[in-house]
Amino acid sequence: MTTVVVGAGIIGTAIAHDLQKRGRQVVLLDRDAPGKGASFGNMASIAVTEFMPASRPSVWKQIPGWMLDPEGPVRVRPGYMPKLVPWFLRFIAASRPSKLRELEAQGAALCSRALGDTLDLLRETGLSDQISEEGCLSLYADEAEFKADREHIEILERFGFPYEVIGPQAIKALEPELSDRIGMAVLFPQNRSMKDPYKLVLALAERFVGLGGRIERGEVTGFTRSDTMREVVLKDGRKLAADEVVICAGAFSARLAKALGEPIPLETERGYHTQIMAPGISMKHSIIWPAKAFMVTPTAGGIRVGGTVEMAGLDAPPDYRRAKVTVKRAKEALPNLRCEEFTEWMGHRPALPDTVPILSASAVTKGLFYATGHGHLGLTYAATTARLMGELITGAKPSVDLAPYRVNRF
Repeated sequence: MTTVVVGAGIIGTAIAHDLQKRGRQVVLLDRDAPGKGASFGNMASIAVTEFMPASRPSVWKQIPGWMLDPEGPVRVRPGYMPKLVPWFLRFIAASRPSKLRELEAQGAALCSRALGDTLDLLRETGLSDQISEEGCLSLYADEAEFKADREHIEILERFGFPYEVIGPQAIKALEPELSDRIGMAVLFPQNRSMKDPYKLVLALAERFVGLGGRIERGEVTGFTRSDTMREVVLKDGRKLAADEVVICAGAFSARLAKALGEPIPLETERGYHTQIMAPGISMKHSIIWPAKAFMVTPTAGGIRVGGTVEMAGLDAPPDYRRAKVTVKRAKEALPNLRCEEFTEWMGHRPALPDTVPILSASAVTKGLFYATGHGHLGLTYAATTARLMGELITGAKPSVDLAPYRVNRF
């Protein structure tokens, strides 16, 4: 049986690897080389504490103010705003208290497995040395900032995720380069960092090929179906035979789902990072500062700064002023940070209005599956998604009830 996995980011590559192990003959298909999309520039974090729905009232009530601030954490390009209205209405609908509790539980069900599944995958592939032992520090200038983030801590307490509140001396002992402005921090010990997320995709792809899998380059323009999947049609005229197709093309999955008669409300949250290769400082932990809306991770041979969100669709050119904003804020936390040798990057995070990914068989076509909409947690969810989709596609009972993640829930 031939399975074509469309999308060679960390999600698609991990799924292809898992299915090949389970005895499927898998073709991993992408218009680019493995790992060149959002997986190239993510923040390298296994962020198991970051599953809270973005539709929380405490978040969306700030959005109008953020959009009026040119340096705010969320930016919507004016010309794109009308196209965003249907997505945003679903986003607001996901903010009902009863709905939020459901979404929190669905995110926690995946995140509670994420670190263990990631460690299992790394051990299996000989890549255990690619993940840090240190966790992540969430920074607060004072008690007021900490109280403003209390909702996050309360959700973690409810689901049993560990954390530790620490004061200035302990903060300095862990990360001496942090500013004296930081009065409190929360250590999330399970939020680990990858040494290089792009190289992880490459290593998984290499192992997949070693197991007998095949990688193809090509842009998908259509599909041949009858009562089940038959072929994937490429722009250059080729047709790939497919008994099964898995759509995991990140933010581009929406176009493919629409072509398959199964539209999904998937948007792109355009994310920016700055990779600094001569930062002048060293760090062991990743850091986030919720009030400043940025993250810093030691990865890829340097320090990576990111955290901003831009809603502008798939086709608009990058606006690298967004990357410069996060570097400016990072220097508030890391006053000795130098940014002289650096590169800037923009990528597309696949965002669903309820923050929960789609992990599902098609509701209309036999042999068609979806694994998309992982938002900011693609790397975090990758190993868990691969295991669950492998179970679903091969007919085993998934380790997590996948009904809440179905494609037709909207």
